Amino acid sequence: MTTRTEPMSRRKKGEAVSGWVVVDKPLGPTSSDVVNRIRRAFNAQKAGHAGTLDPLATGILPVALGEATKTVPFIIDAIKGYRFTIRFGEATLTHDAEGEVTETSAHRPSDAEIEAVLPAFTGEIEQVPPAFSAIKVDGERAYARARAGEEVVMKPRPVTIHEIVLLARPDADHAELEILCSKGTYVRSLARDLALALGTVGHVSALRRTRHGPFREEAAIPLDKLCALGHIAPAPGSGTHLLPLETALDDIPALAVSGEDAARLRKGQGVLLRGRDAPILSGSVLATHRGDPVALTEYRKGELCPVRVFNLGS
Repeated sequence: MTTRTEPMSRRKKGEAVSGWVVVDKPLGPTSSDVVNRIRRAFNAQKAGHAGTLDPLATGILPVALGEATKTVPFIIDAIKGYRFTIRFGEATLTHDAEGEVTETSAHRPSDAEIEAVLPAFTGEIEQVPPAFSAIKVDGERAYARARAGEEVVMKPRPVTIHEIVLLARPDADHAELEILCSKGTYVRSLARDLALALGTVGHVSALRRTRHGPFREEAAIPLDKLCALGHIAPAPGSGTHLLPLETALDDIPALAVSGEDAARLRKGQGVLLRGRDAPILSGSVLATHRGDPVALTEYRKGELCPVRVFNLGS
């Protein structure tokens, strides 16, 4: 006689850790490598990042754990800051130090010449992305076509450079600059175009991201240190290196709701806000209960409609 057993529900691997980790990415690993290391270090069930950094780039890589992954879309479009070095006199296939040299020039611009062209690269500009990029061309990544030896024609796109500053000239061959820019800006393209505007050629020899929305360089922690500390901080509040998920929502208005309304939102039901005391709201709103995030909502015609519900066990 055989005994029939009911199938057991599959349990997610890892713990329900939620929050943001501001990683200072070193040279070498890909952004996916960093996310996987952080997920293992915190034993988190899920993880994701809010904007790719190339292996040759260092600096801020915000990593979302658990329920914080639901706030990633609010960080992707945020203002970013970069500090980078242009190497004058050599153009490369990839517009960075990894590619083979395709053209050389003996001209080296002066500080005054560099300062004079910067205003032309401030504000909304048209930029042609590098062929070696993740942008899709006819359904395929541009870098895949470029690596296969195909000629890839990239279309110009509008991007915004909020600020660009010349920081230093280590020598005649190099210039260090810092920018604040919009989503979609390619520093490699900016370096290429700056050099051409200066009557020479050039590429990015060093690149560091210093800001990503609310996350700043001074708050970033080296990857190796985070991996060593991860196991002792399994939840927000137990260490400054794991930030609450609402850190990514600084620009979104928050509204405290009652326990009854919080329960409705968690079930995916809307909440009506009526009467003289109803707040004046529009667009996205973070609903909270007793200080804890409940849901990201859209305020429509006097009703909070849940868009992303947070399952934090509170």
